[in-house]
Amino acid sequence: MATWNSRGLRGSFLEELINLTNEKYRVQKLALIQKIPTPIKPINIDQSTRHITLAYFEQKSTVDYIGVVQGIPVCFDAKECVEERFPLANIHEHQMQFMAQFEEQDGIAFLLIYFACKDCFMYLPFEKLKAFWTRMEKGGRKSFTFSELDPAFELSTYSGTFVHYLEKISLDMQSRT
Repeated sequence: MATWNSRGLRGSFLEELINLTNEKYRVQKLALIQKIPTPIKPINIDQSTRHITLAYFEQKSTVDYIGVVQGIPVCFDAKECVEERFPLANIHEHQMQFMAQFEEQDGIAFLLIYFACKDCFMYLPFEKLKAFWTRMEKGGRKSFTFSELDPAFELSTYSGTFVHYLEKISLDMQSRT
């Protein structure tokens, strides 16, 4: 079983921005995306603060978010990276399998990555992620670099939308035809 501790809060800045974006999309009737919580079993609770200090994940997670964008099923995971190199160890085999199966059902799977060193949000289509993963499985690098990503998939922020990813879904779909 995997354990949870304070490292589990990594990514909460990005997730909060995505949650605000998803709420805006919901209100504007552009998309309905839900955060998928990972069930945990608390082991230790600090009685003075009532905070969980140690817990086990009850099951493997799939992805962070799932929903529908104007009739198109989408799922994605949110990741933060402090360097220009993103370690593929941050993604688990079962997540890759889930995203592959999701795409087989005509859904759109992707990662949203915040590169803190660049103060930049990137949309990574599943097909590109799968190429990096395959390279690793064949004995290649166990990471990819910011420079390997398509600049067209950099997310813009405007009109009060923090992590505006809808346009990149459209770009992703266009690149598939």
